[in-house]
Amino acid sequence: MDGLQDTHATNADVRADVQERYADGANAVEAALCCPIDYDPQYLKIIPQDVLDRDYGCGDPSRYVREGDVVLDLGSGGGKICFIASQIVGAEGKVIGIDMTDDMLELARSNAPIIAERVGYANVEFRRGHIEDLKTDLDELNKWLAKNPVKDAGGMEAMEAEILRLQTELPMIPDNSIDVIVSNCVLNLVSDSKKKQLFAEMFRVLKVGGRVAVSDIISDEDSPESLKQDARLWSGCISGALTEEGFGEALEQAGFHGITIDKFELEPWQLVEGIEYRSATYLAYKGKQGECLEENQAVIYLGPWSHIKDDDGHVFTRGVRSAVCAKTFKLLQQEPYAGQFAYIEPSVPVTERVEWPSEDCGVRKREPHETKRGAPKLTTDPSQSSSCC
Repeated sequence: MDGLQDTHATNADVRADVQERYADGANAVEAALCCPIDYDPQYLKIIPQDVLDRDYGCGDPSRYVREGDVVLDLGSGGGKICFIASQIVGAEGKVIGIDMTDDMLELARSNAPIIAERVGYANVEFRRGHIEDLKTDLDELNKWLAKNPVKDAGGMEAMEAEILRLQTELPMIPDNSIDVIVSNCVLNLVSDSKKKQLFAEMFRVLKVGGRVAVSDIISDEDSPESLKQDARLWSGCISGALTEEGFGEALEQAGFHGITIDKFELEPWQLVEGIEYRSATYLAYKGKQGECLEENQAVIYLGPWSHIKDDDGHVFTRGVRSAVCAKTFKLLQQEPYAGQFAYIEPSVPVTERVEWPSEDCGVRKREPHETKRGAPKLTTDPSQSSSCC
């Protein structure tokens, strides 16, 4: 799939089927909705069995959560990943689960107090909403509708005005408020016409420096229209899957960088008409946006490749001092790039504000004298050294 293309399909085409399938899955175990997954058993001990039995995932994105994180789980279902993340982030962290299915929300919410009692703190909450629209809190909208039922066109207009007010004044998930987004086999359930909005919403709510850890089903070929029209295949996490290439492109188009396939199951989970559907976990980061300033810094790519190219088109050649702006210099010291470069600060720090000379923040060779500008030309005396190298 070449990125995200709008199609004739509407979001309503798949929502009803998905809600019905997962409502059934909340009330009775459906093995067809999940892949075998090995979770860290230490986190499963306190989770009630009815939640464990109704876990429909294809990976374990909770392993990318850290202490103190604010976590957002897209399509949280019965709450298993949220309850695992709750233990990892600790009392100082927070976990928010988003789901649209009433039965799944009831399962998760009814078990949240049990988890809180067992860990000794309450840091998990579940909100009703659509993962491609993280501004509209459906619980708040339902409260309004209970007092203002829609009976005619005027009522519809009033409801639309209320939705806009909620999105503006009381967004379910505010901008730049989340440290890490996790999701487990859910993004594929969103209709093709809403997937671009989904990835844009993920980018919106993450803090600068935040990250994505998403386990999902991907395909090696585009699913034909005949499969997309099969409601059972769509709600079964198959025909709505992005391709291996398309998933990464969707993240890149939304503005993410450092996109990494951290897990790729070679053995397909399902085969349909010769198309392979398998589990994969994608990592991505937010933070490459911003101004570029010249501070005489340089990086040296250490290998093993002869050269590499990043998401902004910067080409780094092994062993060559590359001039980069201050923003890129800082970015390359963080995950997932840390350790791949040597980082060279100027001998004399640049104190004045100097904009990067090229509009595209391009990389060029950094001559050594540039990073030593302003420093005296010293000569060391080997006889004064207390030890060898």
